[in-house]
Amino acid sequence: MPRVRHYADIVAVLAGLMWIVVFWSISISARLDSIEPTLAALLALGAMILVSFVHRPFRVHLSRHHVRKRRTEMWMHILALPMALALVLGVILETLITPLNGQQKMLLFNVLATAGWVVYVMTLLIKFLHHQLKRRR
Repeated sequence: MPRVRHYADIVAVLAGLMWIVVFWSISISARLDSIEPTLAALLALGAMILVSFVHRPFRVHLSRHHVRKRRTEMWMHILALPMALALVLGVILETLITPLNGQQKMLLFNVLATAGWVVYVMTLLIKFLHHQLKRRR
Protein backbone atom coordinates (compact mmCIF):
# COMPACT_ATOMS: atom_id res chain seq x y z
CA MET A 1 0.00 0.00 0.00
CA PRO A 2 2.71 2.60 0.74
CA ARG A 3 4.23 1.95 -2.69
CA VAL A 4 0.91 2.81 -4.36
CA ARG A 5 0.72 6.03 -2.34
CA HIS A 6 4.30 6.89 -3.21
CA TYR A 7 3.56 6.35 -6.91
CA ALA A 8 0.38 8.43 -6.59
CA ASP A 9 2.35 11.24 -4.96
CA ILE A 10 4.91 11.23 -7.78
CA VAL A 11 2.17 11.33 -10.42
CA ALA A 12 0.43 14.22 -8.65
CA VAL A 13 3.67 16.20 -8.28
CA LEU A 14 4.50 15.75 -11.97
CA ALA A 15 0.96 16.66 -13.03
CA GLY A 16 1.15 19.79 -10.89
CA LEU A 17 4.50 20.73 -12.37
CA MET A 18 3.12 20.20 -15.84
CA TRP A 19 0.21 22.59 -15.18
CA ILE A 20 2.48 25.17 -13.53
CA VAL A 21 4.59 25.16 -16.70
CA VAL A 22 1.45 25.78 -18.77
CA PHE A 23 0.38 28.64 -16.47
CA TRP A 24 3.81 30.29 -16.68
CA SER A 25 3.98 29.82 -20.44
CA ILE A 26 0.79 31.86 -20.75
CA SER A 27 2.41 34.70 -18.81
CA ILE A 28 5.57 34.49 -20.90
CA SER A 29 3.49 34.51 -24.08
CA ALA A 30 1.65 37.61 -22.93
CA ARG A 31 4.91 39.33 -22.01
CA LEU A 32 6.63 38.48 -25.31
CA ASP A 33 3.45 39.04 -27.32
CA SER A 34 4.02 35.67 -28.97
CA ILE A 35 2.05 32.45 -28.81
CA GLU A 36 4.98 30.04 -29.22
CA PRO A 37 5.72 29.42 -25.49
CA THR A 38 2.10 28.51 -24.83
CA LEU A 39 1.95 26.27 -27.88
CA ALA A 40 5.12 24.47 -26.78
CA ALA A 41 3.76 23.92 -23.27
CA LEU A 42 0.41 22.72 -24.61
CA LEU A 43 2.19 20.37 -27.02
CA ALA A 44 4.17 18.85 -24.15
CA LEU A 45 1.01 18.62 -22.05
CA GLY A 46 -0.87 16.94 -24.89
CA ALA A 47 1.93 14.45 -25.46
CA MET A 48 1.97 13.49 -21.78
CA ILE A 49 -1.81 13.10 -21.73
CA LEU A 50 -1.75 11.02 -24.91
CA VAL A 51 0.93 8.71 -23.53
CA SER A 52 -0.94 8.32 -20.24
CA PHE A 53 -4.20 7.39 -22.02
CA VAL A 54 -2.72 5.14 -24.72
CA HIS A 55 -0.10 3.25 -22.71
CA ARG A 56 -2.05 0.56 -20.85
CA PRO A 57 0.10 0.31 -17.65
CA PHE A 58 -0.11 4.09 -17.16
CA ARG A 59 -3.85 4.02 -17.76
CA VAL A 60 -4.31 1.27 -15.15
CA HIS A 61 -2.16 3.07 -12.57
CA LEU A 62 -3.75 6.48 -13.18
CA SER A 63 -7.27 5.12 -12.76
CA ARG A 64 -6.64 3.97 -9.21
CA HIS A 65 -8.30 5.73 -6.29
CA HIS A 66 -5.09 6.86 -4.61
CA VAL A 67 -3.82 8.64 -7.72
CA ARG A 68 -7.15 10.41 -8.25
CA LYS A 69 -7.24 11.43 -4.57
CA ARG A 70 -3.67 12.80 -4.68
CA ARG A 71 -4.34 14.72 -7.89
CA THR A 72 -7.44 16.27 -6.31
CA GLU A 73 -5.30 17.43 -3.38
CA MET A 74 -2.77 18.84 -5.84
CA TRP A 75 -5.52 20.77 -7.68
CA MET A 76 -6.61 22.31 -4.41
CA HIS A 77 -3.06 23.57 -3.87
CA ILE A 78 -2.34 24.89 -7.37
CA LEU A 79 -5.74 26.05 -8.59
CA ALA A 80 -8.52 26.53 -6.06
CA LEU A 81 -6.63 28.31 -3.30
CA PRO A 82 -4.44 30.49 -5.57
CA MET A 83 -7.50 31.63 -7.56
CA ALA A 84 -9.29 32.71 -4.38
CA LEU A 85 -6.17 34.39 -2.97
CA ALA A 86 -5.39 36.10 -6.30
CA LEU A 87 -8.92 37.51 -6.36
CA VAL A 88 -8.67 38.87 -2.81
CA LEU A 89 -5.11 40.18 -3.22
CA GLY A 90 -5.96 41.68 -6.61
CA VAL A 91 -8.89 43.59 -5.18
CA ILE A 92 -6.78 44.81 -2.25
CA LEU A 93 -3.91 45.87 -4.53
CA GLU A 94 -6.25 47.67 -6.94
CA THR A 95 -7.99 49.45 -4.09
CA LEU A 96 -4.91 50.51 -2.14
CA ILE A 97 -2.14 50.92 -4.72
CA THR A 98 -2.91 50.90 -8.44
CA PRO A 99 -5.08 49.14 -11.01
CA LEU A 100 -3.60 45.90 -12.37
CA ASN A 101 -3.64 44.94 -16.01
CA GLY A 102 -4.21 41.39 -17.28
CA GLN A 103 -0.53 40.43 -17.33
CA GLN A 104 -0.05 41.53 -13.73
CA LYS A 105 -3.13 39.61 -12.59
CA MET A 106 -1.88 36.48 -14.36
CA LEU A 107 1.56 36.95 -12.81
CA LEU A 108 -0.05 37.23 -9.35
CA PHE A 109 -1.96 33.99 -9.96
CA ASN A 110 1.18 32.23 -11.27
CA VAL A 111 3.21 33.23 -8.22
CA LEU A 112 0.48 32.00 -5.88
CA ALA A 113 -0.02 28.76 -7.85
CA THR A 114 3.72 28.07 -7.83
CA ALA A 115 3.86 28.74 -4.08
CA GLY A 116 0.91 26.36 -3.60
CA TRP A 117 2.67 23.67 -5.62
CA VAL A 118 5.86 24.10 -3.57
CA VAL A 119 3.83 23.81 -0.36
CA TYR A 120 2.23 20.64 -1.73
CA VAL A 121 5.62 19.13 -2.59
CA MET A 122 7.05 20.05 0.81
CA THR A 123 4.02 18.51 2.53
CA LEU A 124 4.49 15.28 0.61
CA LEU A 125 8.20 15.27 1.40
CA ILE A 126 7.55 15.75 5.12
CA LYS A 127 4.92 12.97 5.06
CA PHE A 128 7.34 10.66 3.26
CA LEU A 129 10.13 11.34 5.77
CA HIS A 130 7.71 10.88 8.67
CA HIS A 131 6.59 7.48 7.32
CA GLN A 132 10.19 6.43 6.72
CA LEU A 133 11.16 7.30 10.30
CA LYS A 134 8.05 5.62 11.68
CA ARG A 135 8.74 2.46 9.65
CA ARG A 136 12.35 2.25 10.92
CA ARG A 137 11.15 2.19 14.51
